[in-house]
Amino acid sequence: MKSLCALFLVVLLGGCATLDVPREPTQALPAADSAFGRSIQAQAAPYQGRSGFRLLPNSGEAFRARAELIRNAQTSLDLQYYIVHDGLSTRMLIDELLKAADRGVRVRILLDDTASDGLDDILATLAAHPNIQIRLFNPLQLGRGTGVTRAMGRLFNLSRQHRRMHNKLWLADNSAAIVGGRNLGDEYFDAKPELNFTDIDLLGVGPVAEQLGHSFDQYWNSALSQPIGDFVSSQLSEQELGKARKQLETSLKRAQQRNPALYQELASYETRPQLDVWRKELIWAWNQALWDAPSKVLARDEPDPHLLLTTQLAPELVGVNQELILVSAYFVPGETGLVYLTGRADAGVDVRLLTNSLEATDVPVVHGGYAPYRKALLEHGVKLFELRRQPGSSGGSGPHWFKPGMSSDSSLHSKAMIFDRQKSFIGSFNFDPRSGLWNTEVGVLVDSPELAAEARKLALQGMAPALSYEPKLEQGKMVWVTEDNGQLHTLHHEPGNWWRRLNAWFSKSVGLEKML
Repeated sequence: MKSLCALFLVVLLGGCATLDVPREPTQALPAADSAFGRSIQAQAAPYQGRSGFRLLPNSGEAFRARAELIRNAQTSLDLQYYIVHDGLSTRMLIDELLKAADRGVRVRILLDDTASDGLDDILATLAAHPNIQIRLFNPLQLGRGTGVTRAMGRLFNLSRQHRRMHNKLWLADNSAAIVGGRNLGDEYFDAKPELNFTDIDLLGVGPVAEQLGHSFDQYWNSALSQPIGDFVSSQLSEQELGKARKQLETSLKRAQQRNPALYQELASYETRPQLDVWRKELIWAWNQALWDAPSKVLARDEPDPHLLLTTQLAPELVGVNQELILVSAYFVPGETGLVYLTGRADAGVDVRLLTNSLEATDVPVVHGGYAPYRKALLEHGVKLFELRRQPGSSGGSGPHWFKPGMSSDSSLHSKAMIFDRQKSFIGSFNFDPRSGLWNTEVGVLVDSPELAAEARKLALQGMAPALSYEPKLEQGKMVWVTEDNGQLHTLHHEPGNWWRRLNAWFSKSVGLEKML
């Protein structure tokens, strides 16, 4: 029996930390240290403390913006992400990051530990570059060696392991930043034929970038963030990095040959850069960057309100008195959210919500947490809109979330709030218990009727009958109104296959709501 226990511990401890890698706190480098940063400071100076903003609702622009910020960076790049999936877009960005590091740019990458499952050696190889540092947030300490032991390790420490860093932040020279809903992976940049997410990012330059730099530093220097070198048995050399870079170069050439159209579309930032054009289109406004304290994940039960992004956002939620528009890929209001939303609607506020339908969501169990609240919300006048699985053509002109020929496996992944057509909040926050209580989040609140109008226009596009179902009550029963071929019609059964229904039913039946 003792030998069996010993064997179990050996397996469980496989790939555990060596804990001998130096750990030094670092800070965001001043914007004035680079010519790029100084040019943005000069551009922002006449606006006396305001920051410049541009929405990035188009997946191609969102990819281009990230690539161009890498190319413009001269001193620092700080990246913070929940998920990083392998794919052509990710490999192209990694190639650009390596080239930036070659020219002396300090690169700090902070990943939630779930993004690194099974990738410790690959990440460590990347971090072998003298100008690249990688840390993992809230990492699994034991059993990292195999998929089985990682699953067991998380199972034995659920109280910590279900609390994740959901932040998405891309920061160049502490001068220009991107926040929003997109992780890194082909599905977020319209580069994966079988699945694409409809999402929204916000490009911000000037003081807002420095605010977000403070948020990154808090997470980077937190005791919850550990260098990737802690989780590999030996330090990898630059020679091994050189081999990996050759493999990366070969894979990019192969991708260019196999799918030249996609490659050329993604690589258009090389020949037709747009950042200078976008800088002329910026909306200058007062703003506030909001983020959860990283120590939020250490709470034994519900965290202290002083640590929460929602506490910072509360004045806007309470103060809205005319119109509230919510876009939330995953929406589970809970009793607190139900009381808030119905209370606002009862007070005469026009409350509208865009979320995923059962047939469109990529996480059907979340629908099981949302569906039980629909009737009460509708009874109080809250308007609900559920994005369809096949949204079709957007039509018209101007910026669009949706485009003709969208994949049948498209899903809403956006997160936004618009208050009284005056202020908008865009970031990683979903209106659900997971974002509110368990995960950490980041976003930017912008006080600008012009930016709010653009975000509102995008939300209303998604709420159009041809793109979404509108749940309503007919004689106390739920129906779904939508449009096909220019004709409105009513569905009396919720769209979605039996497997999705089963997932939603299971979630509701076993009481997973607070975990969603």
